[in-house]
Amino acid sequence: MIQVLVMAKAPVPGRVKTRLCPPCTPEEAAAIAEAALADTLATVGRVPLVRRTLVLDGSCPVPRGWSSVPQRGAGLGERLAHAFADTSLPGVPALLIGMDTPQLTERLVQQAAEALADAPAVLGPARDGGWWALGLHAADDARVLPGVPMSTPDTGALTLAALRGRDLRPAVLPSLRDVDTAADAVEVAALCPAAGRFPRAVARFLPVATTGATS
Repeated sequence: MIQVLVMAKAPVPGRVKTRLCPPCTPEEAAAIAEAALADTLATVGRVPLVRRTLVLDGSCPVPRGWSSVPQRGAGLGERLAHAFADTSLPGVPALLIGMDTPQLTERLVQQAAEALADAPAVLGPARDGGWWALGLHAADDARVLPGVPMSTPDTGALTLAALRGRDLRPAVLPSLRDVDTAADAVEVAALCPAAGRFPRAVARFLPVATTGATS
């Protein structure tokens, strides 16, 4: 079995999902972010795991059955590396995901766990060129992350190259679309169960985008 780490930013207006503004207000964007995080945590919560940890930037409620550690580091690469180090469990692989892919399914988490049983690492590419999941057996392998430029169209490829530089050959998970823009939110919402909080938030706050955006 594995543990799962969810990197998350507290859904504070003006600090999260700012690329949704406009058409959203900062408060609406924060509500959409909160819904994405809630659905992600609910999905992970339904999968048998050794431990579930919320790696937080800021402060927000932590669900029952979860532990929490603060994010630390000067940049995203450092924060990711520290997340692996601060939650390391001997002999237990760690799968790190974000809060921007609420279409995540239990099966995808299980697929990552199965891949980690045979591979030294797993990487889930994102359609924007980044990645939505990274699984490692050893926290030391995450030390390559501060040297990888983050939030660029090449982040996924550069992360893969950095891992291969440590003689790791990651198994590749299915590609997912991150929620950054209104168009992303609409497309991702269509992939989520209708009862989820994220699609309901998108339908409420992006009604024009829901009927008009297709990409």
